[in-house]
Amino acid sequence: MEKGINSYIKEVMQLPEVDVVTYSPLALAYIGDGVYDLVIRSIVVGRGNTKASRLHQATSQLVKAQAQSEMMRVLQPLLTEEEQDVYRRGRNAKSPTMAKNATVSDYRRATGFEALMGYLYLTDRFERLVELVQAALKAYDGQ
Repeated sequence: MEKGINSYIKEVMQLPEVDVVTYSPLALAYIGDGVYDLVIRSIVVGRGNTKASRLHQATSQLVKAQAQSEMMRVLQPLLTEEEQDVYRRGRNAKSPTMAKNATVSDYRRATGFEALMGYLYLTDRFERLVELVQAALKAYDGQ
């Protein structure tokens, strides 16, 4: 089986093995935010070459807390028990910051979503991550 992106980076950069379960939910959300952003940017650019401002606008619509919160509503029934636990840990984490244009509930669900994305990335389950993003986008774009 091919190595995941995270494993490859850890090997090349000689980073120590860390049990992902020990990461705080906000650390998972931090890496998940970046990974999800990269997936969305890849999709947006893959849909066609255009001005950077249009790429940014399309990406921003999908990475904002409100969109992630709505996507999480669609994804919850599809999650395994393990994934549900990670999502709940992220959603319930006490964050010192708050999104500018999001309700508290949207921000918390979005944090749970990002924690789940981070967990899947760090456990080399990138296929599952993309599968969930695809399901969420299909439902979100269909609204």
